[in-house]
Amino acid sequence: MSYVFLTDRFVYKLKKPVRLNSLDYTTLDRRRACCETEVALNRRLAPGIYLGLVPLARTADGALRLEADGPVVDWLVRMRRLPDARMLDVALAQGTATREDVERAADLLAGFFRAAPAETVPEALYLRRFTHDLALDRALLCDPAFALAEAEPGRLLDRLGAWLETQGEALLARLHGGHVIEGHGDLRPEHIFLGPPPAVIDALEFDRTLRLLDPAEEIAFLALECDRLGAAWAGAIVRDRCATARGAAASAEVSAFYLAFRACLRARLSVGHLQDAAPRAPETWLPKARWYLEKAREAAEMLSPPAGR
Repeated sequence: MSYVFLTDRFVYKLKKPVRLNSLDYTTLDRRRACCETEVALNRRLAPGIYLGLVPLARTADGALRLEADGPVVDWLVRMRRLPDARMLDVALAQGTATREDVERAADLLAGFFRAAPAETVPEALYLRRFTHDLALDRALLCDPAFALAEAEPGRLLDRLGAWLETQGEALLARLHGGHVIEGHGDLRPEHIFLGPPPAVIDALEFDRTLRLLDPAEEIAFLALECDRLGAAWAGAIVRDRCATARGAAASAEVSAFYLAFRACLRARLSVGHLQDAAPRAPETWLPKARWYLEKAREAAEMLSPPAGR
């Protein structure tokens, strides 16, 4: 999606001219608009880190330079560079993240969830995101080429689809209860800076529909990713401090559906790397997909079976 350039003080992100599913960066105007959206969105949870846009111009001598005179050929987002050691994923891996670190980050998230205005989303559109992603999951995870049959992804996806069909009202109750906001969209440990002060970066900017979320789904996703790093305790702290940020906490069953849904999505994205022309670390993706599918299966066991089964 992007090239990322690191300097001592700054990070520059240049969007690739690609079209992928709901992402379209194929024109200069689209890339500039997405850069502007990225800066605006991320200033909600990372003020002072997203510094703005800078033009990449072609100078009279034919060179490409940032913030130079000449025709603009592209736009980059400029950010303040954060120390790697204070990113949550690194701190968890190194054993340096403390309970107090995670609590401060969780309180930042809780305040964000609490203050965000409720979003009005048509019921069909809200549920379509789940059905659409489950269909994409099935197309890839059940492909015999990836040899995931022993994980029984089809049976798992059947269960999630049946729950959505028969118990989807539970998700709509969250929507009508004011629990759906314009959230972060990609809440993972590698996007959480422990500070001081804490911040959350890299909100999903290219499709607003994917940011219209119940915070309980975002929390379930973050907890899943913390668990994958062997730090389930960190996810539990975030759950405890954010669960009631918008009033009533999600039921155990709704939270289980969110976790299973996100785990299947992550399994699909893991397998998707093997479709690249030259996959990065190809030996890692199928084991990762199997781990996610096992977590999805465990969560799905908490869901009510369809009537008559």
